[in-house]
Amino acid sequence: MAKGGKVNPKGRNESEQYVKLSYRMLRSPAWRSLSGQAAKVYFELRARYTGSNNGHITLSMDEGARLLKIGKATVLRSLSELEEKGFITRTKRGQWYGRLASEYAVTDKPVNGAIPTHSWKSWRPEKTESRFCNGTIGTPDGSTTEPKDARRFHHRTRQGQFEG
Repeated sequence: MAKGGKVNPKGRNESEQYVKLSYRMLRSPAWRSLSGQAAKVYFELRARYTGSNNGHITLSMDEGARLLKIGKATVLRSLSELEEKGFITRTKRGQWYGRLASEYAVTDKPVNGAIPTHSWKSWRPEKTESRFCNGTIGTPDGSTTEPKDARRFHHRTRQGQFEG
């Protein structure tokens, strides 16, 4: 037993637990695109993973908001973002009646003996539209060359006249 650590009924030292995250995950485009609130929610979910409960990890909106000091809507958005980017999957939908929270699985750990999916590895950001429709650079009308007058650089001299 670690010095000053408290042992639970199963003989585990709860004060010495940690969340292990791979460098591959932390350097992935999916992780680097996460909002700060989503990362915070992910850490809370991973802290609830015990090694045998993947697929049954719960975090209610109320509990997440209270523990993480964020709004319930932010918890919901963060869970959606984590699911979209492949860090978690919802295995059971919660119910308002009966006050049951949804259950989740983290994708970097096995679920019921199945290998981890690591869905976050295949996530890629959406490509944004270019400012120019046909891919040419520097031409507002889309042509490949600009008129000679448009390429001239005009500046004002100290005497107030323009040079080109």
